[in-house]
Parts: sequence; structure tokens; C-alpha cells
Amino acid sequence: MNNDLATALGRALRSTRAGDPAAATAYIRTALSGRTAPMPRAEEPCGPCARMAKPAGLQGGMPDFSGLPGMDKLPGMGSLPGMADLPGRNSGRKAPVPDGATVSWRKIAGRDVRLFIPSERAGGPVGLVLMLHGCTQSPEDFALGTRMDQAAEAAGYAVAYPGQTGAQNMQSCWNWFRAQDQGPDAGEPAILASIAREISAELNVEGRVFAAGLSAGGAMAAVLAETHPDLFVAVGVHSGIPAGAASDMVSAFSAMRGERAGRPLRRPGIVFHGTADGTVSPANAKALIQGNGVETRDGRGARSWSRLTTEDGSELWLIDGAGHAWSGGDAAGSYADATGPDASAEMIRFFGEVVARG
Repeated sequence: MNNDLATALGRALRSTRAGDPAAATAYIRTALSGRTAPMPRAEEPCGPCARMAKPAGLQGGMPDFSGLPGMDKLPGMGSLPGMADLPGRNSGRKAPVPDGATVSWRKIAGRDVRLFIPSERAGGPVGLVLMLHGCTQSPEDFALGTRMDQAAEAAGYAVAYPGQTGAQNMQSCWNWFRAQDQGPDAGEPAILASIAREISAELNVEGRVFAAGLSAGGAMAAVLAETHPDLFVAVGVHSGIPAGAASDMVSAFSAMRGERAGRPLRRPGIVFHGTADGTVSPANAKALIQGNGVETRDGRGARSWSRLTTEDGSELWLIDGAGHAWSGGDAAGSYADATGPDASAEMIRFFGEVVARG
């Protein structure tokens, strides 16, 4: 962690203890934007300053202040003033299940997995999509917000939603930015590949396995395209980051701002990004899909968008004015925007076309 970020987190903690959560929010937002944090007001209490000079340690790639006095009284990020404008909050609601389809839970490779199986059809499911949620989300919330079950049911796909927890990352993010989680034989890529292999073998859909995700989940989907190109035929990345753009938490913040170069997708991919995304820069989408192609624009509906289709069939969708949220989703879920093109339906369509092309 760099000194500016550590200082900002310390000031945010002291401001919250002093009953000023608005100031805490300002410190955190300033740190994430890369700007210099303002000096604290003279009247702010400084008793804990010495203890806050260095983080107590790292857990899941994020600073772990859990052992410090007063941490148990801190409000959740979503309850701080200024955070309510984020697109959707986790409502705890269950995602609707289409008629005839089933949802079950498995424990695979140490992760809880929500498994959607479409209604019965001859030959069984046509493929499997591994859906990776974003930070602070859960598999159920992600299924609700993306409406991926509905898109998968229409085309006959099974969907597996593995869950990340606070034990692996304090904000339940997939650790796309850690060097130990960017290789094929260890860490989270190996775990996720194990989940996909077990379920695809059970459903007899080997060779028709895909990965998709939002934000940190989208970044991890890009990692999987690089670490396991033999397993994942194609990937969908929404508001994500290229593989190799970061190797630790400090470089992760730079990558989110679009300041670090990553590698283009190694497998065919469909990428969505809002042009007004203030959390992950749209520059990352353009780094994921590179090359010449044909551009299509559509101004109908609540949001206009452009789509670049490259020579290898990959697609880059840029949604005008959209923020950090799943396009065409259900706003009852977190980080979902009901306006704009239906990202879930387009991903399912794209995956089918990749298989058809061979």
C-alpha cells in the first residue's frame, strides 16, 4: 500500500469514530481517484495516529484493520453519505427461477456455487457459463441483477455462480490483481477452472464452457481466458480490466484508472463498458479488444451504444452515459442498470456464435 492510501484510510477511520462519516467518504473517494488527500481539520482527534501509521497486515489483498479499536462500529460502505448513488444495493432478494428450471447449491473446491440448470430439453444443456460476481456481491444477488438465468434459459445454457467471501477478500472481490492468482496451476484461476471442469463433465458440455463477470469478476474472467484457454472457449467481460494490468493492490488502483497496460483477451471475447464509468476506466475495455473491425451504432432506447466487431469476431460494446453497472439488468440487484442493451442476452448469443464458428 502506498503512503497516500494508508494515510487516507487512517483519516477515514478517525473521521468515522469522530462522528463525521461524510469526511470519511471524501477521504476514501479522493484516495481511489488518485488525487492528493486534503489535510485533516485541526480539531480531528489524533490519539490513534501512531497506531494508524502502518496497516496491521494484509488480508485478501486489502488492508486488514480488523484488530484496531472501534472497527466493529464502522458502518458499511453503502451506508456512508454519498455512496447511495451507486446503481443498486444488495436487497437480499432471491433471483426468479424460470418455469421448469432448477437452482441448487454445491460446495466445490472450497467455494459455494449456485448452479442454474435450464428446463429439460433433449440432449441436456447446450453449454455452461461460469459467472463471476463483482466486489460486495453474492451469487444470488449477481443472478438477480444480471438476469443471466433468464437469458440462459432461453438458449438452454447452465450457469454456475461461484461465491467469493470475506475470508478470501475483505470486500468479497475476486483477487484478479494478485500475482499468486494469475497463473494456471494455483490460486483462484485453478479453483475456478476446477469448478468449471467438474460441472461441465457432469453435464456433458466439455468444449462448450464460457466465463463471464462484472468488475473484479470481469477482470478474473480475462485472467481465465489467459490461464485456461483450453477450457474456456470464449469470455464475457463487463466493466473489467485486462489480465496482467496489476500485480498487487497499489497497481490495481492504477489499473482501474486505466493507467497500466494489460494484455488483450487471448480467447474470443465480448466486452461491455459504460462510457461514464467512474470506478473502472473505459480505457480498459479498449485494451481488452484490439484490432480493426466494423463499428455499429444504435441511438434507440434509453441509452445509445456503439459496437465494434473485430476480424476474429470479438465484440466491444461502449454504452453512452452508463456507469459501473451491468447493462440491461434488473435494478433490484446491486450494480445493475435496467437501461441499455441486454448484456446477458448478447453474451449468450455471442457464445453460441463462437461454438457455431468452430
